[in-house]
Amino acid sequence: MVTSLLLLFSSALLAGLAVFFIPNLNIQRFKVVLSFSGAYLFSITVMHILPELFLESGDIRFAGIAVLTGFFFQMVLEYFSSGVEHGHIHIHEHEHSQIPYSLLISICIHAFLEGTLVAHPSHSHSHGESHTLLYGLILHKIPEAFALMSVLVFSMRSRVVAILLLVLFALASPMGLLLSHWAFDREFFALNWFIFLFGVIAGNFLYISTTIFFETSPNHKFKANRLIVSMLGAVSAIIAEYLL
Repeated sequence: MVTSLLLLFSSALLAGLAVFFIPNLNIQRFKVVLSFSGAYLFSITVMHILPELFLESGDIRFAGIAVLTGFFFQMVLEYFSSGVEHGHIHIHEHEHSQIPYSLLISICIHAFLEGTLVAHPSHSHSHGESHTLLYGLILHKIPEAFALMSVLVFSMRSRVVAILLLVLFALASPMGLLLSHWAFDREFFALNWFIFLFGVIAGNFLYISTTIFFETSPNHKFKANRLIVSMLGAVSAIIAEYLL
């Protein structure tokens, strides 16, 4: 679990700090990266998370309600975060020198929930040992953290404050992993609670990954490079699922 904690924290922190080394971001290339991460996230949701959710749940309708809850809950979070969860950079929406509190709170809630996913209870693999899910979260966090830091750097006059807020975000997923692992080991919550939470996160991922697909191809224009990259993301998820 220590490795998972370090990877979740460092991936978010380093991706956010990369803003200082890539001041002039190529948006088109960034969208290609988003296409890969979105395809990977969508693939592990369809192949791993949803089948496992319905397998573990004793009530399929209960699991379905959890997924729908997560889907629409993510819509609410996006209202406050401006879509940073799926790598969208909307710096013009945040006033210079002001901390974007609504953005930070919503994105940290999202990241905290992601962390709980790595520690979810399952009979199909060892507790907290799903490398496929971990790699998916890391791929998701890279554009997410980069977009967040882009907004923070624009919004804050102090780079130190922006970095401290980035560290706060980077700690959210590890905290989710630690607390959910602690709660499960001590049977603090009933198994149905974890299954519901698992379904909520699955709904989150469905919303985020499909939004990436739609918004990286505006006006439904065919982009061969993004299709190829998306297919590579899906294939990578399949390989990770079967070999790792």
